[in-house]
Amino acid sequence: MSKSVSIGQRVTRRISRVSHFGSHRNFENYRDILFVLLQKELKVRYNNKGLGFLWSIANPLASALVYLIAFQILMRVRIPDYILILITGTFTWQWFTNVVGSSSNAFVGNAPLIKKVSFPRNIVLLCMSCNHLIHFLMSVPVILLFLVLHGHYPALTWIYGMPLLIAVQFTMAYGIALGLASINLFFRDMERLVGIILNFAFYLTPVLYPVETVPPKLRHLMLFNPAAPLIAAWRDLFINGKVDWLYLAVSAGYALLFYLLGTSIYKRLSWKFAEVI
Repeated sequence: MSKSVSIGQRVTRRISRVSHFGSHRNFENYRDILFVLLQKELKVRYNNKGLGFLWSIANPLASALVYLIAFQILMRVRIPDYILILITGTFTWQWFTNVVGSSSNAFVGNAPLIKKVSFPRNIVLLCMSCNHLIHFLMSVPVILLFLVLHGHYPALTWIYGMPLLIAVQFTMAYGIALGLASINLFFRDMERLVGIILNFAFYLTPVLYPVETVPPKLRHLMLFNPAAPLIAAWRDLFINGKVDWLYLAVSAGYALLFYLLGTSIYKRLSWKFAEVI
């Protein structure tokens, strides 16, 4: 506990020093604050943990193996390369839900820092989003390992497909997180509500099943689920080496919408943060 407190105190002092620089260095200041917060998040997360970042891949990997046993071994679901369906679905979904699911308490959890130091509050959400992005990138070698073991190899399309999908998913998750974190300061039940919505979304999103198993008459309805085309696009890139431009375009549209909506909510409510945090 003392180590955690000392880390928090050091972070507060460092951010306080950074935020005192002149306004002509705003961009550099924001970047430095982001790096300081990110270092703090990583240190706290892995402090005294022997396996370190391996815990980041343990949860989605364990979930995928449980679903494999439940659906393919016990229920005898016959889907070719089902383990790849699960691996590509659970790891990309985990990144999305980690950002959205932990967003509600982002401002509340950093209340001491926010009260003591003046800096753009949205950097807290940006830091959290970068933190989960790093852990997703750490999981890519695991996805690659399963792909290679099943005869699938990286394609040249990964060179531009992955950066595009990363940018789209990062923007979408950040926009949703920023809006939810802002609303949660005034409606503290938001965390429970988000948990319920994510549980529903998990089964309505092609995480445990490929898009092809959805009846053709209902398949177009998946486009109304913001996460569905995104997960489907990731899976198509990983397994088939293709960039599905329709799914990517729809996902990019949702990402822009949620970014603008989240930013708008944040700007409307941020001036009241000091009163309620």
